[in-house]
Amino acid sequence: MGYFGVQWRGDAEGEKAKALLSELVRQLGTGVAARNVERAVFIDGAGWDNEVAIGYWPDEAAYQSWWQQHQAWWADPARENEGVGLYRELFLPRTTHLETLFSASDRLEGVGIMLGERSAEPIQEHGYWGGMRDRLPASQTEALTSSGARKIVSETPRRRFVSSHEGVALIRSGQDWSDVTGEELALYRDRIEPTLRAGMDFLRDEGLAIGCHFNRYMQVSTVNGGKPCRSFGMSAWRDLAAMENWAEHHPTHKAIFVDFLQVVQALQGRLDLRLFHEVAVLQADAQILEYIGCHDQTGMLNGAV
Repeated sequence: MGYFGVQWRGDAEGEKAKALLSELVRQLGTGVAARNVERAVFIDGAGWDNEVAIGYWPDEAAYQSWWQQHQAWWADPARENEGVGLYRELFLPRTTHLETLFSASDRLEGVGIMLGERSAEPIQEHGYWGGMRDRLPASQTEALTSSGARKIVSETPRRRFVSSHEGVALIRSGQDWSDVTGEELALYRDRIEPTLRAGMDFLRDEGLAIGCHFNRYMQVSTVNGGKPCRSFGMSAWRDLAAMENWAEHHPTHKAIFVDFLQVVQALQGRLDLRLFHEVAVLQADAQILEYIGCHDQTGMLNGAV
């Protein structure tokens, strides 16, 4: 999973950033191209505009083949003088440390599009606290705990890498309301989405204190044929336990959970809203994190030493 992003402030820088993002999308489609490419936008906690291109490859070897063709562009000192921030965050999970889940069987997202198929029967490890952990094969033999710390390694004043730690938990959790109409749409707009946004903003602004390294609440871009009415939260955590603790105990997630269940009850379980998520627990060497001209709160720079 590769998140290739640009960040900027102001209209003039925005034009430069969008041109860079278009170049990144072009690169993702060349050589050993990413199997699935999406674009999304968000405003980060420092008030900067961001746009990302997200690419998925079937394995690390495919990604490395692609990278060999494009690393010279990233290494070029010209990247440090673009006038906007530029970053790449690569997450290379083992299949034993990855799970993805969909609320409906007729539409895939993210890593599911790349894989192209789903399990034949509904998964049983769902609908209870701890189900996410149980869906990770590695949880049968590993505690999936964290060790070590994030450290910033500066190659030049404007080009920084983050050396990450063992056990980082990554989640992308999304909503698709493109088929939602009538009463359900009103309930989504008036009840579910505002509560969801409040939870996402809490993690973005105050998440470090509870083990969330960063959080982004993204809107999927409609550029180049992207479907409207889709959003997702994407965050990295110290470990799976920190993510689970927020989900089960924190008021911001409880509010999301309760509002959703009340809407489900009001609609008697008949929902057109589609939900999905993908979760990975990552080894230290399964994370490649580079930031060029980015502010200190960007991604895994946030709170790093």
